[in-house]
Amino acid sequence: MNEQALIQDAQSGNLDAFNTLVLHYQDSVFNTALRILGDDDLAADATQEAFISAFKSIASYRGGSFKAWLMRTVTNACYDELRRQKRRPTTPLEPDTDDGEEMDSPRWLADPNMTPDQQAEADELEHAIQHCLDNLPLEFKTVVVMADIQGMDYTEVASSIRVPLGTIKSRLARARLRLRECLAGFEELLPSSFRLEVEGRAQ
Repeated sequence: MNEQALIQDAQSGNLDAFNTLVLHYQDSVFNTALRILGDDDLAADATQEAFISAFKSIASYRGGSFKAWLMRTVTNACYDELRRQKRRPTTPLEPDTDDGEEMDSPRWLADPNMTPDQQAEADELEHAIQHCLDNLPLEFKTVVVMADIQGMDYTEVASSIRVPLGTIKSRLARARLRLRECLAGFEELLPSSFRLEVEGRAQ
């Protein structure tokens, strides 16, 4: 994929070029929104809003990491959604089905190669991780989602949320410590290597 050529075409109003960019980045954008918002319907809405906003403003893109530019857009969409949700009840960790019942196994976690027991354990671990993420301050959650879950480098994260690189490193260190402390409460769900590390730190 010639990203720069696609961006230039999109800046000229070529919708097909922009849609190619969307297909390339939609999973990363959606997963970032999902981790920040903790709800797949809200994340889908934020993702759609982010891409609409990106298309409208792509003429303002002036180079650098396009992924970081997109992540700034989806982060802003998530923050807008969180402001709208501020006075509403907390979203449950398990998303709802179409008839309003909570799902035992969220559909995006389904792995046909897993046994039912393995899938149940994976679901519990996923819920534990999301629970601990949701307990982080928003500025901590955002950097850990971008750096540790999406695999963005620190410079891209700094560019995405427009804070100094040193601040990113500081927030990540503090976020990781809080996550580790929170996940220690779910020790039986964690991989053995993580359990050993937690035990070593506790001694």
